[in-house]
Amino acid sequence: MTSLALKQHLNSPIAVRLAPYLALFAGMVTLACGTSYAKTLFPLIGAEGTSAYRVGLSAVLLIAVFRPWRFRLTRQDLMGVLLYGVALGAMNLSFYMSLRTIPLGLAIAIEFMGPLSLALFHSRKPIHFVCIGFAVLGLGLLLPLKQGVGSLDPVGVGLAAFAGLCWALYIVFGKRLSHIHPGQSVALGMSVAAMVIVPFGVAHAGAALLNPAILLAGAAVALFSSALPYTFEMFAMRSIPKRTFGVVLSAEPAVGAVAGLIFLHEHLTGQQWLAIAAIVAASVGAIVTTRQPPPVTETTPAT
Repeated sequence: MTSLALKQHLNSPIAVRLAPYLALFAGMVTLACGTSYAKTLFPLIGAEGTSAYRVGLSAVLLIAVFRPWRFRLTRQDLMGVLLYGVALGAMNLSFYMSLRTIPLGLAIAIEFMGPLSLALFHSRKPIHFVCIGFAVLGLGLLLPLKQGVGSLDPVGVGLAAFAGLCWALYIVFGKRLSHIHPGQSVALGMSVAAMVIVPFGVAHAGAALLNPAILLAGAAVALFSSALPYTFEMFAMRSIPKRTFGVVLSAEPAVGAVAGLIFLHEHLTGQQWLAIAAIVAASVGAIVTTRQPPPVTETTPAT
């Protein structure tokens, strides 16, 4: 295939329509893999130290790659980046801290109530409520209901719920930054998030964060659980409506379950596979029933 034919293929209507959804799925995969590996660092530096690695090193990587100072920002953009970064930092720290006392799958399900509520709030067509219903069904099947609510640590549940609220705010504030370069917004937002999280990590883990072996592992966590997935998501946010973005993210627990099977050898039950099927049905339904917005003319960023 010639370069001209390849360019025409990539610019075809189908490719343009699918690109943001493929980016969002790639973000979910890298996030699930990175989180699976990140939890292995908890015994060494705690949830706070792992969060500091994840966000702090991600900020360094993103700044080095995208050099966000090359682009001009208005005062309103700076305020948007600040809100986006604070929501991002609080989401990461509270979610990792929730994993100390409640199971990973349950923490993800509780956290997901934030973006799922956002998707429900922006729903308009009856078919979208059907899609959300499938997502809720899948999440319900993934919950360890046999343990009972009383057996769950209330602090862990509260932290996961707060992470869900921050996740919804992250989507809202991120969408407001969709008019600027995605690499710039993610790099600056991650830098703000690092200012929120790193002090907690230093206070908890101290000099252990400077151990070369642990630092190398932290760099891998930062790359695969923050830098790559959030860049993919910011690209996806430029074209996917808030409602659809939230519903498609319903596949996150399913992707996490598959990552657990591959990397942690966590075998799934028939009920859990049924949950995955319900969540995938919700995601596919959201994609095929959502009308795409008209393209937005963008200006070239100043260098």
